[in-house]
Amino acid sequence: MARREVPIAVIEAGIFLVFIALLVPAGFAGWAVGHGEKSRATTVTVAANTNPSSSGSAIAPAVAAGGHLFVQFGCSQCHGEQGRGGVSPSVPALSHVGKTLQTSALRSIIDHGLGASANPTKPYMPVWGQVISQTQVTNLVAYLHAGLPYVPTAQPPAVPTNQGAAVEGSVLYIRDGCINCHGPNGLGGVPNPLSPDRRIPPLSGQAFRQQFNTDQKIIDVIQSGSVIGKAPIVSMPHWGGIIPRSQLQALVAYLKTLKTAPSSNG
Repeated sequence: MARREVPIAVIEAGIFLVFIALLVPAGFAGWAVGHGEKSRATTVTVAANTNPSSSGSAIAPAVAAGGHLFVQFGCSQCHGEQGRGGVSPSVPALSHVGKTLQTSALRSIIDHGLGASANPTKPYMPVWGQVISQTQVTNLVAYLHAGLPYVPTAQPPAVPTNQGAAVEGSVLYIRDGCINCHGPNGLGGVPNPLSPDRRIPPLSGQAFRQQFNTDQKIIDVIQSGSVIGKAPIVSMPHWGGIIPRSQLQALVAYLKTLKTAPSSNG
């Protein structure tokens, strides 16, 4: 028997009809499942993300660097996070300082300090000139002029609790900026050219232990500061009224864990 040729158009039409036959039930099933899920769905309220970093706005590198320096050098411990104040009535907020003070005035305050006080309960702005670089000062000024914006990860470290006073003190040593002047592990070595010994003293070794041989003597110098001259000599700020007693005791506990042997340079 001769094979009857089926036109190509008829074949294509048949394939199309089969495709439609399969598509319609599948589509209806998908609609039914989706409609059923919608009818059973529970309304979920999503809170708006208030983290300023979610805005997507870029932060200038100098401003971001200034934000990190503001935390690194303990500025936030006196002036509050992002300079909002509220830590001590003796320390002003910095929210509007970028609008009221010019660059030269801000640089001078950072380099030379401001308002050294003989009252150990009144903190003052220390002299940073020999510790902080001019590039870092520029970045801090940029941060102030930008209005102290939120900078992701530029936050003081969390202070641990229930892990012992020495552990708490080791984090406070970093959070409060002690490490910038007295060095890691209290080893010192930071230059202070116009001071008698030309460096910021270490907080470890026999000389320190002999001079500050009681907990109270250490607490007293942290609270009252140490101004052995004026700028450009780096000064120890008053922490009185800023660091609570329990944290002062934790700092002492940490310092007492440091080296007692004489250092090679002192």
